[in-house]
Amino acid sequence: MSDSNAVISGIEAMRGVGQQRAKGFWADVWERVLRRRAAVLALAWIAIVAAGAVLAPLVANAHPLRLERLDAAGAVTASSSPLWENLRATDLLLLVGPVFAAAWLAPSGLAGMSRGPRIGLLAVAFVQVTLTVLVVSVAHDWLDASARGDAVRDWGRSPAGPWIVSGGVALALGLATAWLPTVDSLRLRCGMALVAAALATWCLADRWQGRLVNYDRYAELEASGEARATYTLIPWSPEYARSDMGLADPGMRVADRVESEATTPLGKRRLWLGTDAIGADVLSQMIWACRLSISIGLVSTGISLLIGVTLGAIAGYFGGRVDLLLQRMVEIFMAIPVLFLLIVAAGVLPRNTYVMMALIGCFSWTGAARFTRAEFLKLRRQDFVQSAQSVGLPLRMILFRHMLPNGITPVLVDASFAVAAAITVEATLSFLGLGPDGQASWGKLLSSATASTGTFVWWLAVFPGGAIFLSVLAYNVLGESLRDAIDPKLRKAAH
Repeated sequence: MSDSNAVISGIEAMRGVGQQRAKGFWADVWERVLRRRAAVLALAWIAIVAAGAVLAPLVANAHPLRLERLDAAGAVTASSSPLWENLRATDLLLLVGPVFAAAWLAPSGLAGMSRGPRIGLLAVAFVQVTLTVLVVSVAHDWLDASARGDAVRDWGRSPAGPWIVSGGVALALGLATAWLPTVDSLRLRCGMALVAAALATWCLADRWQGRLVNYDRYAELEASGEARATYTLIPWSPEYARSDMGLADPGMRVADRVESEATTPLGKRRLWLGTDAIGADVLSQMIWACRLSISIGLVSTGISLLIGVTLGAIAGYFGGRVDLLLQRMVEIFMAIPVLFLLIVAAGVLPRNTYVMMALIGCFSWTGAARFTRAEFLKLRRQDFVQSAQSVGLPLRMILFRHMLPNGITPVLVDASFAVAAAITVEATLSFLGLGPDGQASWGKLLSSATASTGTFVWWLAVFPGGAIFLSVLAYNVLGESLRDAIDPKLRKAAH
């Protein structure tokens, strides 16, 4: 007789023998989501975009992965990695961060702690590192501005200056985030904050000063026989543009377009998706644009969730005049056209990624606030909330430790749609020429399909337009699948 048909006694049944452990709520939700083929395809596309955002410097880069200097006899005298030397602080953080997150969330990563608290600590560390990069970037621009005196600029460029600025900012933000009650153990919170601070300090201080870049120099060294270069998969960078390669067809070799490069190593390279009007490779821009798209979507949605959940929780918990006042504030922000506000802000504020993230997040939190308020209005009279009030727990623990986990589900579903909306807004601004300066963007590529030549360039419309369409569709499909898996009424209607 098989084990599944084995007979057990009543005492064994009371002890739980032969019973299967009940699935958790989110485990059951994700199992239902993964049953849908459309949701699996959406997750696959999101994973591709995320991989492109993280691995862009290693996949598409005009800097050689390895550069070997040769003597007259062809022997190697020195070797270096220009690709590694020219990585920026954000590149390093994006490469190291996922490795650390995977190790931290591994089943055997930390004994005695469930995955939920570990995810909470990791989310707070992500916010800490993001804020550190933002503040240190502002400090770097302030110290390096021409309006500062020579003494200030020299101190900012000294060996100790970057470490002092980066370390001070990282430690200050680490102390602030360690105060957040993600887990009960203060030691764990402080330890995670210190690890995040150390990682951010090393990356920011080590890559404080940028480098002068001359991509054509590598081809010149190879052509003269002074060096031998090994490139990554796509030997182009988004900012590497040549006027003599403008609007090259997809699949064309450089030697087929530029006769002077036919006998040089540069002539062997292919332009798999063609070039734009200024001669920059489209495929490298497509890959690097994944970083802007996914960062705008996730960070701006995170900001909107932070504001919306906090205000919605306060309104739903207190009710009365507090709820009335906050609901009028929600209605005011709902009446503001976000796209037109961003267009106006682009002409006044600095056009960079951080400003765009902050503006989208600060004016798109109303949906999260309304969902959270509705859930908290239902939960505030529940027995577990009144028990927490009776034992004298502080307000922040009642709101965010006991009530929020029971009312966050609709907000998380709405967050998926919010990410899609943020990607659409960024693509629209870039299409209008109001996106972040100096960064590859799908919307910017799409706008150049007809703007520069007056004729339709199909590859500048099909590839970036398809990427925008698939990204927005993927997040919307994922949000609908989550909503159907969570809502029992929708599940019953589907059957």
